[in-house]
Amino acid sequence: MSHSVAGNDNLNESPDNSQQAFDSLMDLELEKYVLRLYVANNSAKSLRAVQKIKKLCEKHLQGRYELEVIDIYKHPELLEEDQVFAVPTLIKKLPPPLQKLIGDMTNTEKVIICLDL
Repeated sequence: MSHSVAGNDNLNESPDNSQQAFDSLMDLELEKYVLRLYVANNSAKSLRAVQKIKKLCEKHLQGRYELEVIDIYKHPELLEEDQVFAVPTLIKKLPPPLQKLIGDMTNTEKVIICLDL
């Protein structure tokens, strides 16, 4: 006598496929974030932005992020490359899609949305 179970098509899934699926999920969970924060010297607004972004990254992305803080006066050549027109500007380069947040970094909700957290 043969029994079939509806909806359990993956019962015949090989262990290799299961491991690959698990590894893919883990890779997504551990995806590294690459961020650039453009600031202007040591202005109060820039210092607040750096502190806020570092704090959020440590809370939500601990060990999974690279934050590059770029002073526009020391590296003006990067402004055109990243199309930065105002500071502070936060750019999420990785993971895709690329996102930009311009201006006030103290709004935690906006930063979290920008980073897709």
